Amino acid sequence: MLALLDQHVVLLALFIFACRVVDVSLSTMRVLAVVQGRVRLAVSLGFFETLIWITAVSKVIANVHERPALLLAFAAGFAAGNGVGILLERRIGLGSVVTRIISTHAGERIAASLREDGWRLTSFRGEGRDGPVMLLYLTCARRELPRVIERARAVDPDIFWAVETLREQGQGVAAAGAGVAPRRRVSLSSHAVWRHESGGP
Repeated sequence: MLALLDQHVVLLALFIFACRVVDVSLSTMRVLAVVQGRVRLAVSLGFFETLIWITAVSKVIANVHERPALLLAFAAGFAAGNGVGILLERRIGLGSVVTRIISTHAGERIAASLREDGWRLTSFRGEGRDGPVMLLYLTCARRELPRVIERARAVDPDIFWAVETLREQGQGVAAAGAGVAPRRRVSLSSHAVWRHESGGP
């Protein structure tokens, strides 16, 4: 009998842990969908996130006095869910981003390399801290960003680059085959990711 009870507790703890991993992962994806203005996706994820969360909480509340170890499973699932959610977001790469690449000496070659790879971009000449620089501006699917940066760094390892989330965009496509659907207007999130490789401007 004790063995059966112990097995039941273990299975219940694993169930609660799994529920928490899933609901927190969905929460991470939902926040990203909200930032990107994806209403339908955010609503759908929010529904299933809440449904799974209530299921896990109800199991803990109903059994916590007799089996306090379930609290550990609940907390561990929350912690693991954050990591899984981040990895899942990187893997799926939802949405599009605006990428700015700055090079002090190889801007034209980077632009030519990216265009050769099918990307549409706009280039500007500017003045950096240590002299003239070239700024390259393009949009791409989030999942394509590593390929864009890798292509640029193959030409100039010392690039400076920044990324912003793109909520909507105007007419045109960021790159051939990038899968960025045209929208009516352009709207950027207020959060940017800045990277500086080696020297930079």
